[in-house]
Parts: sequence; C-alpha cells; structure tokens
Amino acid sequence: MAPPDQPVISVMLAVPDTPAAAAWYQRALGATLLWDLGGVAGLEVAGAPFFLGEPENNGWESPAKLGITSTRVEVFCDDPDAFIARAVAAGADGAFDPIRNHQMPWGTHRQGGFRDPFGHIWLVGDRSPLHRHPR
Repeated sequence: MAPPDQPVISVMLAVPDTPAAAAWYQRALGATLLWDLGGVAGLEVAGAPFFLGEPENNGWESPAKLGITSTRVEVFCDDPDAFIARAVAAGADGAFDPIRNHQMPWGTHRQGGFRDPFGHIWLVGDRSPLHRHPR
C-alpha cells in the first residue's frame, strides 16, 4: 500500500451481480474480500485494491449491457503464466490474447490476457514495464 500522502489508483468494474462476481474473482484470481455492501464490494489481489459495482443508471454500465468492454485491467506479477492459467481454469476466456514474449526497448516482456466472465479484459505481464527505461 502507498504511504498515506501518496495517491492510490484503482478501478471499479461494472458487473451485473456483485456477490457472484466477487466469488468468481476470489476463486479465479485469489482476491481477498475487503468489504461487501451487496451491490458494491472492495477486493484486493496481492495488496492491489479494486472494486465491483452494479450500475444503477448512474452514468456507467457493464460490458454485457454495452455489448463491449470499456475497461482493460493491467496486472504485473512475477508469474503471469500461472495468474492467467488460474483465471482460465475458473472460466475466463484465455483465447483472447495468448501469453507470449514481446520484444520491447527494455528487453523481453512476457504478457498475455483473458476476458473474464463479466466481459472485462485483463492483460497480465511480468514486471518489466514498471521501471523507467532510457529512450
């Protein structure tokens, strides 16, 4: 967690059924439930918080209702293959972006992705882009 004087950036994913989605993210990603208000819940994966909410005609909507996702979640971890495999085993669509090595200016970056059952795109890669690199 960031020091108290530093901002923390997170996302809230629009889902049609928060309890069902929270259960899936716990099973598929190893998320921990921080709190649950029924239609809104806070979770975290390895200390990174994110939120789920059921839109109520208040300016945002779920991918199922939009017909397309409006959110792409980026995850950086030590073992992207295992993170993706766990999500796919729990029902995510892993054909969306198969994991592979990408040649980047800083070297090899391993990344792939999945679409979760609620329509959100998750890209999962190693930690290589998280540092400044010379141009």
